Formats: sequence, C-alpha cells, structure tokens
Amino acid sequence: MIYKSYLIEKDIDNLKQDLALFYGENLGLRIHFKKLLKLKFRGSETLSLNQDEVLANPNLIYNELSNLSLFENKKVIFIDHATDKIVNLIDEIKKIILNNKVFLFSEALDKRSKLRKLFETEKVCGVIPCYADNEISIKKIISETLKEFDGLTPHNINLIADNCNLDRVKLDNEINKIKGYFYNKRIETEKLEILLDAKIIDNFSELRDNALLGNKTKTNLLLSDTIIEKDKNVFYINSINQRLNKLKDVREKSKNSSLEQALENIKPPIFWKDKPCFLRQAQKWDFKKIKNTLEKTYQIEITLKSNNDIDKNVLMKKLIVDLCHVANS
Repeated sequence: MIYKSYLIEKDIDNLKQDLALFYGENLGLRIHFKKLLKLKFRGSETLSLNQDEVLANPNLIYNELSNLSLFENKKVIFIDHATDKIVNLIDEIKKIILNNKVFLFSEALDKRSKLRKLFETEKVCGVIPCYADNEISIKKIISETLKEFDGLTPHNINLIADNCNLDRVKLDNEINKIKGYFYNKRIETEKLEILLDAKIIDNFSELRDNALLGNKTKTNLLLSDTIIEKDKNVFYINSINQRLNKLKDVREKSKNSSLEQALENIKPPIFWKDKPCFLRQAQKWDFKKIKNTLEKTYQIEITLKSNNDIDKNVLMKKLIVDLCHVANS
C-alpha cells in the first residue's frame, strides 16, 4: 500500500503494516520517520542493520524474527541502504514476520525498481515515498516547530527557510541552534540574522572559548585574525553571557556531584565536541568570577547601546583580554 508522506508524518500510527519501505531523495524526512518509529516503539527491542550486513548473513534476520519467547517484546528491525538486491530476502521475511516490525530505508528508487514494486503491490507491505521538500513544506515545519516562540514573523520564517536551502537536515540543525540561543522563546531579527551566519559564530566562538580558557597565546592570535564587526557587538556580548550562565548552571549542579556528571545532566545539553573545552572552562571559573564578569558584561552592553562616541571594537577586544586574565587569576 502506498502512503502519502504527510499523512504518516502527521501521525505515525496511520502506518498499519508491519513491513514498510521509506524511500526517496529527502534524507531529512527519512531520518525524521526513523526517529518517529523509534519513539513509537521505544519499549520494544530494536536492531539497526544495513543491507550489506543482512545479505552477508541472512540467518541473522531470520533468527531475530523467529526466536521469541512468550515473554519477549516484539522486535523492531531497521535496514538502511536497501536496494533491489534484498528483494528475495524480503519476500521470505514477509512470511515469518508475525507481529514484529521491519522498516527499510532507501535512497531514490525509480519505477523499474523491484523493491519499490514489491512494497507497492503487496497488501502486507507499506511504502512511503520521501520526495524533496518545497518552500511551502519547509516554512510549515518552521512555523509548527517554533510556534511557541514570540517574534516568529513571516520575515524571520523566510530568513530561516532561505538559509537551509530546502534541506531538511540543515533545517533541523538551524532550528536546534535557534532553540538553544533564544532560550527565552523570543526571537529577535537582528540576532537571528547573526545566528544564521555560521562563519561569524564559529570564528567568535573559538575566540570566546580560548579567552575563557585563559589561553593567552591563542587568544592574542585570534584577536588579530577575527573580524569584530561593530554592529554585532551585542551578539558577541550575548554569546559570552550564554557561556558564563551555562558554566554557572554546571557549577550549581556539581555541588552534589562531579563536574563531569553535572555536565552530562545539563539541559539543553552541550554538543559532544564542545564538552572537553567546556569542562576545562568550568574548572577555571568559580561562582565569584562568573558573577563579577556577568556584572561587567551587563555594564558594557549598556555602554554599547547608549554611547555612540566610543570605539566599540576596542571595548569588545578589551573585554576578551580581560576574560583571559580573569580565567588565569
């Protein structure tokens, strides 16, 4: 049976078959369906395989589907990178699947595909084409995902949509960044524009992190290489404050546990690549340093907003240098 993807996306329970194929060029949508299925069957035993593993050892999947005790939950098996090579095996699996679940994921399959034809014609099979998103579907995802945020204007929706270029995987990354940055659920257009400029963020984040680590040599080098744009100084201040407040949260949680344990439990979580750097910063920054520095950044932000005569870049660079000194104090 052929399903419309938007119906399954709206409610995964609309998929009735135990054996289903998700195919198409929309990688982001295929990933999304897999997440929905894992969430639906989170109480079941799951097994993730790719086609090569299954074909190299067909008995593996037969045994997984056949060897069930009366007290076992039904099994959910995911098979990635499926092609026509697996058709004969799937034809056998459908006879022994019982109430287990087997979900296949493929890239684009043309109309001559034997795998696609099998799932389209067999009543016990379901097939969900995952076609590329268009501007309307992307904007709908943005509107629904960020509906609780103030400031989600048509202009800001367009900014986000244009930045992801109809790529749902990139859209997910951008939405996660927006949720983490605008934790007060209030989107400001100027800050959103900066947030979506990954190069500016990456460059300043590296400078900020080295300053908070007290790495004088690297901080001085980055100060020379990083372009500090005067119209983005409020964003830079906000970036520093966010990191200081995160460090404060981890310090609070570590009162009853180690810094490592506190870091694992913080919400929203720290990106795994950032954890080693964050942990070293947390070891250097105690409550007193954080409190005094937050008071200082607050005063600097007021100055930046109220005084047009000062050299804002000089003020920002001095703040970076001061962060480095405080980290080592």
